[in-house]
Amino acid sequence: MVYTTIPLSRVMPFTVLSLVQGEATLRVGFDEVQLRAGGTLNGPTMMTLADTALYAAVLSCVGYEPLAVTSNLSIHFLRKPEPRPLLAVARILKAGRRLVVGVVELRSEGHEGLVAHASGAYALPGA
Repeated sequence: MVYTTIPLSRVMPFTVLSLVQGEATLRVGFDEVQLRAGGTLNGPTMMTLADTALYAAVLSCVGYEPLAVTSNLSIHFLRKPEPRPLLAVARILKAGRRLVVGVVELRSEGHEGLVAHASGAYALPGA
């Protein structure tokens, strides 16, 4: 479902590792174009992964609703991610009729510590 509603997923190497009611785990592969000065992954890669993982988690709660849109996304960059694939685990905190709120934890593949933490909300159509 993510692949059909987000054309960018054809360009960025996203993989859905798990998708259950209210939770999604996604992976984005590493490419050198994602690096910024200092040899760290750039913010747009992390933001895109967080938003896409949250979207997948939202759809796991509300069903196939391609018109659900991000109404808020806030991210805290906690540590410099290594140049390697990133994992994102998105969890829904509350799914209402008009708004779905969730959090996302991002980690470098093969490491336990968080590299970023995001929270966000999706507005549902007709809201």
